[in-house]
Amino acid sequence: MADVIEEIKKIAKTGKLYFGREETIKNLKLGKVSKVYVTTNCPEGVKADIAYYAELSGATVVQLAIPNDELGTICRKPFVISVLSVPK
Repeated sequence: MADVIEEIKKIAKTGKLYFGREETIKNLKLGKVSKVYVTTNCPEGVKADIAYYAELSGATVVQLAIPNDELGTICRKPFVISVLSVPK
């Protein structure tokens, strides 16, 4: 689990991330996402939508073992993040 968090920190430093459900789904539909991170307390409906569009676009979905407030802190953002995606 620590290696996934380190990977997120490394990617966050580059600034090349999509934050949130709307931005992630929009870019999944366009085929611009390679990996999606979903937190433990993300709503089930959102998880289902992400899984569906990720399967269509061939993106990998990673279920994190951390809540959304912790992911916001890891990415150094002043808000909670339930869904985070990495562009291709």
